[in-house]
Amino acid sequence: MTTLTDPPKESFRLSMLINDTRYRSLTFQAIAAVLLAFAIWYLGNNLIQNLRAAGLNISFNFLGDPSGYDINQRLVEYDSQSSHARAALVGILNTLLVAVLACITATVFGVIAGVLRLSNNWLVSKLMAFYVEIFRNIPVLIWIIIIFTIMTAVLPGPRAFRGDNATASMVFDMFAFTNRGIYIPLPWFENALFGSAGLSWLLVIAGLVGSWFATRRLSAWATAKQEDTGIRPKTIWMTLAIWFVPLIVLMLVMGLTWEYPALKGFNFSGGIKVGGPLIALWFALSIYTGAFIAENVRAGIQAVSKGQTEAASALGLRSNRVMNLVVLPQALRVIIPPLISQYLNITKNTSLAIVVGYADITATLGGITLNQTGRAIECVLLLMLFYLTASLLISMVMNVYNSSVKLKER
Repeated sequence: MTTLTDPPKESFRLSMLINDTRYRSLTFQAIAAVLLAFAIWYLGNNLIQNLRAAGLNISFNFLGDPSGYDINQRLVEYDSQSSHARAALVGILNTLLVAVLACITATVFGVIAGVLRLSNNWLVSKLMAFYVEIFRNIPVLIWIIIIFTIMTAVLPGPRAFRGDNATASMVFDMFAFTNRGIYIPLPWFENALFGSAGLSWLLVIAGLVGSWFATRRLSAWATAKQEDTGIRPKTIWMTLAIWFVPLIVLMLVMGLTWEYPALKGFNFSGGIKVGGPLIALWFALSIYTGAFIAENVRAGIQAVSKGQTEAASALGLRSNRVMNLVVLPQALRVIIPPLISQYLNITKNTSLAIVVGYADITATLGGITLNQTGRAIECVLLLMLFYLTASLLISMVMNVYNSSVKLKER
């Protein structure tokens, strides 16, 4: 009778770090990490020594000094006596504003163009193919310049709205389209929450977020009801009530009123000014990136098996319902990963705003502030930190969404 025993364990030897595949990858990674750390230390030490030799040092105290320049497009209070940190904040908000707007509109353009490229209508399909090929193969910088030039050349100046023989007029006495920008009514609250307009708008946003969660719960209830009875209850009116009733109540309680733009002197005052540079940058980024998103959408739709479409059609679903309920939900698993890259490209391409005079973070912190203070290293480091943080946050949010829609295998 024999007994089986475990083989004796092999003792560790230094040669195993190279010869044993269990340790070889760890060895190379450790060597690469040490070399990278040494390179960073060497470059940083060299920078500090050169700055010390030139009588300079790295300091961010300049952020508290008065900026000394004005910014036309801004979302928060600012004047020329505000600090450089305040100017950088204005630039950050302007960058995020155009990035968010462009991401939304580029997605809309891309989804519509991607779906229509697969249309059975030959003319529609070719028009969308023409749009994709034209806008995708011309640099976005050129589109920004073209759109801004067309705006300033075609739209009338404020003087065209003046006098009895005015050649231009406001639309519904509420909107003014000029070569300096578009002026729209400004909403504000007479009974603001604790006298703060910011808190009032936060309450409105919170109400919209609550309505969104409520509609999700309503949709889940309708789905469960359909699974039990085979009939899906109609929820359109309940959905509209969830969205609009709380919003209308909030507006009435806080006393929503509107401030309309009016021509005073040589320009319009009052309301909200959407500057020409913002419109040009927003629209150019949208149509340019939308062409890339359209190809992502087309690829995602074509990745769905034709059997899915045929099975849905055999059940009596119309083509639009097949697309909304069967094809697009499955295509999202293919569309979202490259869509993340397109959102990142939009955020980084906002740095081209300086071409048309839009005060983004690159124009303020990396432009005027850098030239006035001479703090090139500090400004560039802050710019890098902002774009890195924004890109990582976009990637994190989109990856979470991607995980929620990916195929769950058992």
